[in-house]
Amino acid sequence: MGIASRHLDGKPPLIAVITGLQGARADLRSARGAKVLTLPQRQLDLLASNPDPTSEPAVDPTQAPWQLTPEALASAIPPGRDWGMVWQLLVADLAPGAEPEEHSIAALSELVSGQSDPLHCGACWLWLQGDQTLFRWKQGLAQPRALAELRRLRQDRHRQRLAEAEERAWIQALRQRQPLQEERLPPQQVEAVARLRRWASGDRDLVLADDLRQLLQQARCGSEPAEVRHLLVDLGLWPRHHLPSLQGTSWQQGFSAELLAEAEALVARAEEPVAGDDQRRDLTALPTVTIDDDSTLDIDDGLSLEWLAEEDPRIWIHVADPGRLIPSDSPLDLEARRRGTSLYLARGTLPMFPACLAYGPFSLRAGQRCAAWSVGIRLMADGGLGELVVARSWVRPNYRLSYADADELLELAPPQERDLLTLHALLERRRSWRAAQGALFLDQAEGRVRVPAGDQERPECQLEITEPTASRLLVAEAMILAGAALADYGQRHQLALPYRGQPATPVPTPAELEALPIGPARFAAIKRCLTRGQVSTSPQPHFSLGLAAYVQATSPIRRYGDLLTQRQLAAHLQGEAPLDASALGVVLTTTEAGLREASTVSREDQRHWRQVWFAEQRGQQWRGIFLRWLREDHQLGLVHVESLAMDLAADCHGAARPGDEVLVRVREVDPLRDLLLLDARAL
Repeated sequence: MGIASRHLDGKPPLIAVITGLQGARADLRSARGAKVLTLPQRQLDLLASNPDPTSEPAVDPTQAPWQLTPEALASAIPPGRDWGMVWQLLVADLAPGAEPEEHSIAALSELVSGQSDPLHCGACWLWLQGDQTLFRWKQGLAQPRALAELRRLRQDRHRQRLAEAEERAWIQALRQRQPLQEERLPPQQVEAVARLRRWASGDRDLVLADDLRQLLQQARCGSEPAEVRHLLVDLGLWPRHHLPSLQGTSWQQGFSAELLAEAEALVARAEEPVAGDDQRRDLTALPTVTIDDDSTLDIDDGLSLEWLAEEDPRIWIHVADPGRLIPSDSPLDLEARRRGTSLYLARGTLPMFPACLAYGPFSLRAGQRCAAWSVGIRLMADGGLGELVVARSWVRPNYRLSYADADELLELAPPQERDLLTLHALLERRRSWRAAQGALFLDQAEGRVRVPAGDQERPECQLEITEPTASRLLVAEAMILAGAALADYGQRHQLALPYRGQPATPVPTPAELEALPIGPARFAAIKRCLTRGQVSTSPQPHFSLGLAAYVQATSPIRRYGDLLTQRQLAAHLQGEAPLDASALGVVLTTTEAGLREASTVSREDQRHWRQVWFAEQRGQQWRGIFLRWLREDHQLGLVHVESLAMDLAADCHGAARPGDEVLVRVREVDPLRDLLLLDARAL
């Protein structure tokens, strides 16, 4: 009989008395309890035998000759300085590179405490199992570590303690949500932040690894992306108004230094002649006006009226000509093709071309001679297309009007504004013609949230409502007229262009519409029936515009497809071979990803700022009109709030019919969670 010890991974050291052997297993009893343990002998270290073989020792570890009480073992452990002296004694004369000798537990106990009885052997063994670095314990023997190894081990332990302290501080900071400075974080924490950002941004290709889940649990944070966004915002590691869909896009990255340098070089050469300038039609003598929002910087289009005779006016629609400076397949052209469009966000515009070009020589600026594409149209008496002229031109806009200025002139009708008033009358005639062709007019006010420059974290949102005023309808009709005229021109000359169409669909009958209140409820019933527009390289009808063919062509600074239209027309007019339908289709395909990306970012941006705006309006209520059910089984409906000029999804309680008046309020809103819940109750 003797005492044995066990120290398995994950379990505390155990000293016990062997009370019996059963083959390869041993029965043990420790001072921790009276229960007998049975363990394989390979898991045990024999520390001491019965000191008096002539007598039968007690099976109780706390009795003689063992005396293995926890208190006695703790008292018998030699102090650290004694262990240090013994280690020095054993390695002092060790030759360089020599391996230190191994020692039994009894011999080591004799050296360090002067005794080798079971109690002191057990106490020494417990010390060896503790957090010490002087000796290693292996296969029942103790071996002092060589000095070089000891230094290396202590350095490793020091680094480990520092890492553990960093980890504790990291977890504590996450729990307390204290702002952190990322540049001061160690590499492994920077990497963890990067992975958390990817998860918070909704990266569907990322699987939340177990170590990140454990980190979030320790930080007392849920693992949903929205909860992680809240955590990162509190830590100062995620901008409160960051758009995940904008991350990594061309717009977020901006233009490279090389592209900006190329753009600046083009600006510097903008006034120099280029091929084809001498063939442009000079329309600089025509009084030309541009009408835009006050904030518009990239001016795509302008309008003129040419009097061929006293009662014979020709409408001229002038469109900016960026292709004069941007060659096809140049680096700037390819970047614009990749983007496909300018991106309009609540905080401002991210242009398709560098701003120095888009807001500079590309734009139709008042008082300056500008390169343009001009479409001259003589309307027939009923508003149909008459004589058509398409030409590259020079124009000189005389003045720029805001929509508010233009509305005032149209209302006051001063005699000196004869051209503007005539343009308005002609385009009203054209609008009536389209109505006769079945065009749908669903013009209504539109509310958008804008964010002026200011505090990036706590900005002041502004609700901007755009009304379908006379001047806006005038400009819109002029642009539709230009698109219809160019589509007609392309069709007659068998040109492949990016034609836009919309399949015809059944809409509510006049009787069904009469049953609905005039305004948003009727519009909603019609919009529900419409299909999405399509782009094709061959002409196709556009149902809601009431046109047999249509092409977008009046925003080449903002839409790459419009620039393609101009290039196809240029090739045709210059006697060159334009792209055929197949080749044009390939180019259009390259713009699709950018267009989808822009659409996604724009929707997310407006949805986010709308949520921010509603969060500032908690406690407010608005009168609305129920439009239709989105999911009647979930009581989710669409309501129109006229004072906000918005159609909003809301929980609609009780039975509701289109046109019913409701009172709308915010129930819950959290922009970081992309959450806006509205309640709508009948008045």
